[in-house]
Amino acid sequence: MHADIHLYLHELRGEELRTAAAHQLPSEPLRTQVGWKLVQLGLRLVQQAPVGTTRLA
Repeated sequence: MHADIHLYLHELRGEELRTAAAHQLPSEPLRTQVGWKLVQLGLRLVQQAPVGTTRLA
């Protein structure tokens, strides 16, 4: 394969990947997503009773 053709195909594929990546950007910032995941994890941990104790409800 000629170097010119290889370079052209590389640039074409790069453009396709950049276009696809632009459509995959998260709607919320990463910091917000991680924060909500930590909140969900914390709520799950709070709901679980420690072993050997009873829950007072």
